Amino acid sequence: MKHKIINLNDEQADLLVEMLEKHDADFFGEGPDDVVSIGIVDGGRLVAGLNAGISVFRIMYVSTLWVAKSHRRQGLGKQLMAELEKRAKAAKANVLRADTFDFQGVEFYRKCGFIEAGSYQHPSDGYAEYFFVKYLA
Repeated sequence: MKHKIINLNDEQADLLVEMLEKHDADFFGEGPDDVVSIGIVDGGRLVAGLNAGISVFRIMYVSTLWVAKSHRRQGLGKQLMAELEKRAKAAKANVLRADTFDFQGVEFYRKCGFIEAGSYQHPSDGYAEYFFVKYLA
């Protein structure tokens, strides 16, 4: 048998995700399908937003958190995180999870009650990435 590495098309990539979800369901049952996409507008303009999704393991993963430069340090990120935590609890999530780079939101996540679960320093590019969790009651 000769194996070959290929580039997946969109349909194959979707199938890959579906197969992993079916595998996980064998151990944990069907997972929730909750996605949170929330934002804050000012004068009709989006100035902050957050995207997150929950896994079969009941982990709510923050994939995107952004606040416009003109609106930073006004508590908008904390407002979004508080709303996410409320929605995560309603979705029966056990953990919030987030990743961030050293030039992004390390201190922000700490101030929001997250615990650093790990990090690494890239040896040649000079940046560091941090992984955070927050356990929900």
